[in-house]
Amino acid sequence: MIAPGEVAPDFEAPDQDGKAFRLSSLRGAPVVLYFYPKADTPGCTIEAKGFQERLASFQGRGVRVVGVSTDDCPAQKAFADKYGLRFPLVADHRKEVAGRYGVLGPRGSARRVTFLIEPSGKVAEVVDTSSADVHLAKAESRFLKG
Repeated sequence: MIAPGEVAPDFEAPDQDGKAFRLSSLRGAPVVLYFYPKADTPGCTIEAKGFQERLASFQGRGVRVVGVSTDDCPAQKAFADKYGLRFPLVADHRKEVAGRYGVLGPRGSARRVTFLIEPSGKVAEVVDTSSADVHLAKAESRFLKG
């Protein structure tokens, strides 16, 4: 797994609208890059809705939020539309992004892991727990407090 202090690997993959998303396009801004197991499941919904509820606060500080799962574009699109998610949801259907970050679980889906990335592209903190609330709290603590 990518560790704090390492540069977050760049990737290009489609978002929920099928448009190419490249992580390096966000260089210069802090990023919450969160991986989740499956769109529209209970824990993943809590996490996504939590980031959406705080999106204006993150954006106000220049922080970008990006979700990634191994779902395909239609599943990501349906998830985004259902809950009004206004940040990119990357469709890592080929499991390449989760593999590069070391978060691909034994069942072939991404584990719930969040990478808090500095504007330089270096990983500042890794949150590796199944509790969606902890991911939100750590992102808030790093980017919204102070």
